[in-house]
Amino acid sequence: MPEQRLPSTTFEDLALPLFDQLYNFARWMAKDDAEAEDLVQETYAKALRGFSSFQAETNFRAWMYRILRNAFLSSRTGLKATVNFDEEEHGEAWPARSSPESLLIEQADRELVQQGLAQLPVHFREILLLCEVEEMSYREISETLGIPVGTVMSRLSRARRALREVLLHKGRGERHGM
Repeated sequence: MPEQRLPSTTFEDLALPLFDQLYNFARWMAKDDAEAEDLVQETYAKALRGFSSFQAETNFRAWMYRILRNAFLSSRTGLKATVNFDEEEHGEAWPARSSPESLLIEQADRELVQQGLAQLPVHFREILLLCEVEEMSYREISETLGIPVGTVMSRLSRARRALREVLLHKGRGERHGM
């Protein structure tokens, strides 16, 4: 069976609309703006080099995220962040608000969630970001991470549980002065 090539679509047509999403994902993963910029640049360079072998029937978005993820995992930060983690041990839009107090509470909640995400291991953080922030389907996440859809669902469940535990722990610690 011969490889199907992209007919008249250019790399630029497919890749440029993804730039902001990829940069956002890289920032979340690397926790550093400069490293995120480097990761996205490396992703685009690798993708451009390999674009001639990209097959039209595959998901370009997932392909780009996979390149970015691999670049992150092989980076110094990614290597430090991928430590062993016992997954068994850890386990809707906001309504419009008008008062200054409710806006401050909403901002504090957002910051708390961001801090909680930053504390999660990479494999939990990335799956939550791909699902909740990038709004990828389970199939797209599966293609991006190179894992079965069933693993996506179970890991997402464990990641949500771990984030919930981190947030509950942070909430208890703040109330008790810790």
